[in-house]
Amino acid sequence: MALIRPTGKHRRPSRITRTTASAAGVAALTTTGVISGLAAPALAADGSADHASTGLTQAIAINDTLADEIDAQAAAQKQAANDAAAQKKAEEAARQKAAEQKRKAEAAAKEKAEKEAEAKAAKEAKERARERAARDAERKRLNAYVAPVAGSYVSTSYKAGGGMWSSGSHTGIDFHAASGTSVQAVGAGTVVEAGWGGAYGNNVVIKMNDGTYTQYGHMSSLSVTVGQAVTPGQQIGLSGSTGNSSGPHLHFEARTGAEYGSDIDPIAYLRSHGVAV
Repeated sequence: MALIRPTGKHRRPSRITRTTASAAGVAALTTTGVISGLAAPALAADGSADHASTGLTQAIAINDTLADEIDAQAAAQKQAANDAAAQKKAEEAARQKAAEQKRKAEAAAKEKAEKEAEAKAAKEAKERARERAARDAERKRLNAYVAPVAGSYVSTSYKAGGGMWSSGSHTGIDFHAASGTSVQAVGAGTVVEAGWGGAYGNNVVIKMNDGTYTQYGHMSSLSVTVGQAVTPGQQIGLSGSTGNSSGPHLHFEARTGAEYGSDIDPIAYLRSHGVAV
């Protein structure tokens, strides 16, 4: 019964098989004179047929050694190719890893920069809001009006009649105040008069920022000078009884101009600016 060789990957021919094949090849080469040069030295030594056979065997052995060398070289080339492929794969993996790390680092840096920018913007917005609120508060304070004597009351009304006043009537209002009580500017403005005012005694006249004028009379001392800017509630002197006065108090006038005779109702004036009197 004939034997059938299993299918699949063929094994490398055995040394005997390769030697036999080599011998057949050498025989063929001998016929063409290719290996005559190999056999000739052996035949020339003693001229016997055995020596010729030995030359043939030597040629076969040389051919078999060459085949081994070729196989070894092929295996080495294959191994080198595998090593090169593995190295290339490792280099590609390292490159991808480095690229991924770079991408992550750039993303992290971008995220950090964005957060820092957001925090900076929020801080700046908060600072702007704080400054705006401070400006608004200062503007509101400068535009505010207060009573000339804190916690006091009107003891003599506007236009009250009597012989105490040269015009025959009171040109302002009197606030009850013991001597030495703090007198304050009712609003923001600039001092246009500070000193002795005749019947008004020691007095201060302020041109208000809205163009009107306010006067403070009979004070015992002054704490401002002409040309000085004042703010609402700023102390301008102390109350007293200087000039034409029957006792310590503050005489307060509101005017449309700096001169005597331009007076207007001081209570209506203060109330129009939000001061409860």
